[in-house]
Amino acid sequence: MKLLDAYILKKILSTFFFVLLILVAIIVVIDLTEKVDKFTQNNLSTITVLGYYLDFVPWIAGLISPIIVFIAIVYVTGRLAAHTEIIAMLSSGISFPRFLLPYFIGALIIACITFVLNGWVIPKSNKTRLDFELTYFKNRPYYDRSNIHMQVEPNVFMFIQNYNTQNNIGYQFTLERFQDNRLVEKLTADNITWDTTKNTWNVKSWRRKFVDSVFMVRSTAAGAKLETSGKEMDTLLNIRPVDFENEEGKYDGMTIPELTEHIKKLRFRGATGVETYEVERHIRFAAPFTIFVLVFMGVLVSARKSRGGTGFQIVMGFILAFVFLIFFLLTRTFAETGALPPLLAAWMPNITFAVIAAFMYRYVPR
Repeated sequence: MKLLDAYILKKILSTFFFVLLILVAIIVVIDLTEKVDKFTQNNLSTITVLGYYLDFVPWIAGLISPIIVFIAIVYVTGRLAAHTEIIAMLSSGISFPRFLLPYFIGALIIACITFVLNGWVIPKSNKTRLDFELTYFKNRPYYDRSNIHMQVEPNVFMFIQNYNTQNNIGYQFTLERFQDNRLVEKLTADNITWDTTKNTWNVKSWRRKFVDSVFMVRSTAAGAKLETSGKEMDTLLNIRPVDFENEEGKYDGMTIPELTEHIKKLRFRGATGVETYEVERHIRFAAPFTIFVLVFMGVLVSARKSRGGTGFQIVMGFILAFVFLIFFLLTRTFAETGALPPLLAAWMPNITFAVIAAFMYRYVPR
């Protein structure tokens, strides 16, 4: 049986990588055709363009890999069924679960590769890819955010009425420090600006006031004034201008450890939109198991010999893959809006289609 395992496994992996290579090549050619004018307008060298596509290829490959796995399994199994090879294997005494073994070995190999790529390799290449696109294809966006509340340190809270990311200036700035749930110090300023040379924040027209009575007594005993003011002052805050940028799609350039740290930071600061990063992190771990579910379902769909050949089975494979993709996008959207817990949203497509596959295994003739 080891010879048959190697035979099936070789077909699965060769088909998967061949189809993946072909589709990635087609997508790259189409993308290059659409962007060749922009490459020419920006006088980009061939080496620069090649560097961009070295980052583009892993991203697009990771994006379409689950669907390619499903299609490859349907094609390979359909061909085996059409040539009555599956019937011969089962007639020789091999059970259907044993027949599935090389499929799951192939799924394990592909799942490990995609997990490493999606967790560490692709996010790093996405950083340079997205920066390249912002530099040459799009105008760098700026955002005028308002009513920003943020915890910058333990018991230290910041409020900015308006912040513009183009010039890194915040207006109507307030910083409040608490001690034992009592407000003890308050710093206000007309605006706060990021100093790129010193890498510090500069507050203008500032006023500083000690509020709590106990703290005031201690401060005055130490010779401090209860209220001070000035035109300009440098201050150190545990935030950077990047913390005010638009969060949309930011997770694409984060590895799994970076996602974990960013989620902790957002929770600490009481920021909104944490669900987007949480569901992305859970998806990174759920994606390898998606490979197993799709492989199992692909075998069940195509293991029976069809009079119409493998064409109908491949079409069915595309339809099921499309339904899975739509379901995945819906659950993700619900999680990002807070309608579903991120953990449930990430795993719901796997659980749902695993149940469907178990039903097919039990009742669909093979």
